[in-house]
Amino acid sequence: MSPLHPLRMKTRHRGVAAVEFALVLPVLLALAFGASELGRAIYTYNALDKTVRDAARHLSQHGPGDTAIQAEATCLAVYGDTDCSGTPVAPGLTSSMVVLCDAVSCPSTHLSQATGAGVINLVSVSIQGYEFFSAVTYVIPDLDFNQITALMRAQL
Repeated sequence: MSPLHPLRMKTRHRGVAAVEFALVLPVLLALAFGASELGRAIYTYNALDKTVRDAARHLSQHGPGDTAIQAEATCLAVYGDTDCSGTPVAPGLTSSMVVLCDAVSCPSTHLSQATGAGVINLVSVSIQGYEFFSAVTYVIPDLDFNQITALMRAQL
């Protein structure tokens, strides 16, 4: 048999694919976990953004200074409904992270704001200091969603 016989070449390369797979597997797993964690972070941010917009819309449909409506808006921002039932929209979200401003609570920035078309009142809802905890911190670190805010026109 010659040294380049096909049978001998097969036996010399046996297990090469397994070794290559073992070398590439950690990188592939890190990419997969990183993509899934980044997707989860974006999903959480979008859920918080949507609840903040819903809460600001709820505040904008009512007169300023109504504490019952402000409590409902806080519940909308945290739980996604006005009666504060169920679990929070995002893990670790509390009502203490929600900041509401309307013409009564923040008159210097939200009362009678001049525009080119006249004067308007504003409402804003913010979630401040929410921290997203990653399950795979060596790939995607914990993220701090500093301030998620929605600002809308309100009734005069």
